[in-house]
Amino acid sequence: MSSHTSISLDKLSRLVGTAKTPVLIDVRTEEDFAADPRLIPGAVRRSHQDAADWGGEFAGNSAIVVCLRGEKLAQGTAAWLRNADVSTETLEGGFEGWKEANLPLVNASRLPPRDAKGRTVWVTRARPKIDRIACPWLIRRFVDPNAVFLFVAPSEVIAVGERFNATPFDIENVFWSHRGERCTFDVMIEEFGLATPPLLRLATMVRAADTGRLDLSPEAPGLMAASLGLSRMYDDDLEQLEAGMTLYDAFYRWCRDATGETHNWPTNKAKT
Repeated sequence: MSSHTSISLDKLSRLVGTAKTPVLIDVRTEEDFAADPRLIPGAVRRSHQDAADWGGEFAGNSAIVVCLRGEKLAQGTAAWLRNADVSTETLEGGFEGWKEANLPLVNASRLPPRDAKGRTVWVTRARPKIDRIACPWLIRRFVDPNAVFLFVAPSEVIAVGERFNATPFDIENVFWSHRGERCTFDVMIEEFGLATPPLLRLATMVRAADTGRLDLSPEAPGLMAASLGLSRMYDDDLEQLEAGMTLYDAFYRWCRDATGETHNWPTNKAKT
């Protein structure tokens, strides 16, 4: 049972992928991380030895600290963070407990290099519609909550990526792109190790809407309509992305929690 300073695996698993996820901080030793270089979705790596130095960057936030088994490293780091005005819990069972529960883990080897502020930086074509909103949503919710996205002219994506150390996505002839009939969102789910039933269902919706095969998913026409509507509402790509985050939050929660729910109108159907 969780205490007031710890969180259960089940509770955290319900928070991961939502806008309410606390900061997740992985403080496993370098040896433990090398033995299994995967991360709980959205987690950042920090050294427990320097907690007194970096704790202040999370001041005013809520955080969950993860070590190998949820013992001394997590609890000691959490205690330091509380001194830095960070509301902090530890994960019961730690990384090993999460893994033993067969919960999703991100393949850290697939993460692009981070910038000086610890963020991954991505670049793609301007005026996003479906895949180029879905992919940033997936990255921010499950891979790197602080990821930066650059939207540029299609002809300049590769050059901007090279000059600004940004990872290109959803253009031809790059790693993070369409593969066969799968769109970039599908590829990211596979490569990052995020193939959970809700995300796979959402991926079918995205693929159907993004590739014009609306017969693949009954929800795809609604996703396409909402996506095209957002592109007409916003001239600024970053404003459109922020609005799209809420859109995909809603579709994800439907895929995870509400597929069996139906509308109850009319309340009194005529008898036949």
